[in-house]
Amino acid sequence: MFTSAVAHRRALHRIPELDHDLPETLAYVTSVLKPLNGTVSFPTAGSVCAFFDAGKPETVAFRADMDALPVTEATGLPYASVHSGRMHACGHDGHTAMALALAEHVSAHLTGLPRNVLFLFQPAEETTGGARELCDAGILERYHVVRIFGLHLWPGLEAGRVFSRPGPLMARSNEVTVTIMGKSVHLSRAAEGRDALAAGASYLQRAYAMVDALPPEEPRAFLFGRMVSGTVRNAVSGRTVLEGSLRTYREETYRRCREHLESIGRALAEETGCGVEVYLNEGYPAVWNHQGLYAHILAQLGADAPAELAAPVLAAEDFSFYQQKVPGVFFFLGAGNTAELHAPDFCFDDETILPQGAAFLKKLTMME
Repeated sequence: MFTSAVAHRRALHRIPELDHDLPETLAYVTSVLKPLNGTVSFPTAGSVCAFFDAGKPETVAFRADMDALPVTEATGLPYASVHSGRMHACGHDGHTAMALALAEHVSAHLTGLPRNVLFLFQPAEETTGGARELCDAGILERYHVVRIFGLHLWPGLEAGRVFSRPGPLMARSNEVTVTIMGKSVHLSRAAEGRDALAAGASYLQRAYAMVDALPPEEPRAFLFGRMVSGTVRNAVSGRTVLEGSLRTYREETYRRCREHLESIGRALAEETGCGVEVYLNEGYPAVWNHQGLYAHILAQLGADAPAELAAPVLAAEDFSFYQQKVPGVFFFLGAGNTAELHAPDFCFDDETILPQGAAFLKKLTMME
């Protein structure tokens, strides 16, 4: 059962596209959905949805992300990307393939389903958050969605086995940009300048110390991965830009970190005379699995329930936007011992793993 997922995955793997610009991907997904016994719609740019009406007052939704990455593929697969510099290196081709295979099954087995079923094929998970756009379009309310599920391939976990946990699963992600404006002068007159490079180094050290000082029971990660400053070796730097990322789980931890990062900037500006601007983007909320729904899954599925992860991970996912609207649970599908996500040689045993993942999703459609 669900062997069509393999063919879907390989067809999609050949045509990776980015962000919202997914014409070939949308054409393929739509060509599979149109002949089925559902209603196909395009609520936002780059998305396609399929609703299967089982005559019930409530609906269960399944999310699949379709966008790829700007990565040059190095797998050597016979169905490797035909688009130079683009690759499905995060498993989204597999996610979409499993959802398509499940849609084919649901279409043929509408009688007896406890709920209607809605499939959300979204763009821009890797960039601006296509999930948020679908939420804003009102798609969940339109079809009376009462629960939503998503599944993500995950290297390092047992191939074909499903994992998850109640509560926090994936981190809130925020990009941090610190811009420091000083005054550039020749080193012979350094006392007349305002050294943006020294100020940037001081900011970095203080910010790291701040995060390290948080209580250990507040999981978080913070790193500046890029620092650009100055123009030449024999002049005081007039401008420094620090670029980093903050990962947290709890909103109170995020707010505390943000306040500290901003206060460090104010203090540094007063001490050095430099202009300091601290900017944190909105990012994605934490993926926080609904505990009541998670417990219900365990009770309903019994031996087929997901294995529980001991701890959340620091990666981020825009599935969290759906969870802010309706109860939702996100799962990891083990990809086995393979390259990491986003690596140019990421691959997995699709013939084994994808049918198992789709079979697990099928069980979720049957839950009371």
